[in-house]
Amino acid sequence: MERDLSALDAFLDETGVDGFLIDAAGDDSDQLYLSGFDAPDPFHTLYDGEVHLLVSSLEYGRAMTESRAASVERHVDYDLPALVEEHGRLEGGRRVLASFVGDRGVESVAVPSRFPVATADGLRDHGIEVHSPDTPPIGRGGTNVIESTRAKKTDAEVDHVRTAQKANEAAMAAAEDLIAAASIENGTLHHEDEPLTSERVKEEIEVTLLRHGCALDETIVACGADAADPHDRGSGPLAADEPIIVDIFPRDKATKYHADMTRTFLKGDPPEEIRRWYDLTAEAKQAALETVEPGATGAAVHDAVCDVYEDAGEPTLRSDETTETGFIHNTGHGVGLDVHEQPLVGPGGGELEPGHVITIEPGLYDPAVGGIRIEDIVVVTEDGYENLTDYPEALVV
Repeated sequence: MERDLSALDAFLDETGVDGFLIDAAGDDSDQLYLSGFDAPDPFHTLYDGEVHLLVSSLEYGRAMTESRAASVERHVDYDLPALVEEHGRLEGGRRVLASFVGDRGVESVAVPSRFPVATADGLRDHGIEVHSPDTPPIGRGGTNVIESTRAKKTDAEVDHVRTAQKANEAAMAAAEDLIAAASIENGTLHHEDEPLTSERVKEEIEVTLLRHGCALDETIVACGADAADPHDRGSGPLAADEPIIVDIFPRDKATKYHADMTRTFLKGDPPEEIRRWYDLTAEAKQAALETVEPGATGAAVHDAVCDVYEDAGEPTLRSDETTETGFIHNTGHGVGLDVHEQPLVGPGGGELEPGHVITIEPGLYDPAVGGIRIEDIVVVTEDGYENLTDYPEALVV
């Protein structure tokens, strides 16, 4: 996994801490990013300018060949069985970790905010300083440095997202084709003489993604009132003349990087309000894209969307923080090893930098009308942005 750890080096220099330590399994994105190793059980990664792993004997062979770490050690290399017999499993494990850290001349470590308390206490008991976001010299959440580092993608990481997005587009096309081919019977979409359901469209999406080397835990195919809740996954028969939000966010099984895209489809005759909402949302997305460039803030991109909606008389959380209809979420978020990560594209969002991969996803929602959302995924470049999404926008299919 190609990554740029210069920001982590700078962090260690600025804080005067000797190393950065993670205690987590490979499904923790910070652990996967720093270690370059995916294991189902927790293991330890120490960064002191180089990456060092402490793993079980079970994972030692894979870690040696897959992680590209400068060193890989096993618990048994520090006489874990004897230490467990003498001190118990918990204390024995603490002594092994303290020796692993101390053998590299590391006397102080910074840790993420979710670092296990028992592990931190054990290290301190054995003379290793542990600095969390609440302790000097870190303070103010500074150990989110891995998340910040992950936010700025290398060219190789952008290509990983691009590959996942190609699979996403194939899955979106499969969903759109299924909806477009459906017949209308008594106001309900039908496929092969059966009602076309959200579940059937999701199945088509998932099968297509598997064929393209991707998977996902769940996706959104939401129609009518379901679509008025941005995170409602949708269920049951799909209706004619009502908007269907399809939001797909797959993960490439090889690289672990995500993509994210939303389109809204309608089979039949859209009500005038839905047409207006769709055109307005397309305009809001374009306004946001025109704001994306290095130095612009995520807050400014979000404001561009709010301006379009508010000028058209639609409520937003900026104009009314209690509204439950209209534009009721952020404009976007970072995408990478997590489908939601830094940077924020919304109120309080900081400056965008080249290499930030973000979504732009304005939408309007009202249970009495339904929902509309259009989402692209883009990468911030030196002079603007590159849209990684190559999928048409069309309401009626």
